[in-house]
Amino acid sequence: MIDPLFWLGLSILLVAASLTAVLVAAIPALQEVARAARSAEKLFDTLSRELPPTLNAIRATGLEITDLTDDVSEGVKSAGQVVKQVDQSLETARKQAQNIQVGTRSLVVGVKTAWKTFTRQKPAKRSLDRLPNPEKTSLPSREREALRAENRRAKSEVYRSNDGYSEAPGWEASFDDEE
Repeated sequence: MIDPLFWLGLSILLVAASLTAVLVAAIPALQEVARAARSAEKLFDTLSRELPPTLNAIRATGLEITDLTDDVSEGVKSAGQVVKQVDQSLETARKQAQNIQVGTRSLVVGVKTAWKTFTRQKPAKRSLDRLPNPEKTSLPSREREALRAENRRAKSEVYRSNDGYSEAPGWEASFDDEE
């Protein structure tokens, strides 16, 4: 049999050869790992220099956007108030125009009535004839009341309103209350 020392030496030689082969194969990989470590170090240095100012800029931009949003909200509210004021002004102008229209109609009716009164012919003077016999012309009280009711005008005939205008002026309502 062969000597055990021979086998021990042979196995040590094979282990050493295997370790050498592994180291030869690992050297390029270790060099790549070293290069990657240097690149990572440079990246981390760049990030440590550039990241805080970038984060501050992002934070400032967020605050500016918040301020602009608040300004826009205030502008929208202000525009809404302006629109409400314009609506109120238009409503007030419409009411004033209606009041002027009613006043103008009243003035025109008054002027027409005054003109008719001024230009109508005066009735001829009546002679003081004797009144007819009261027995013949006297009517019973019921017939007199019936004639009075026929001669009265209805309110719709007295105050004819324009078909295009539906509201009664305030002064007509006050006359209706007094009657």
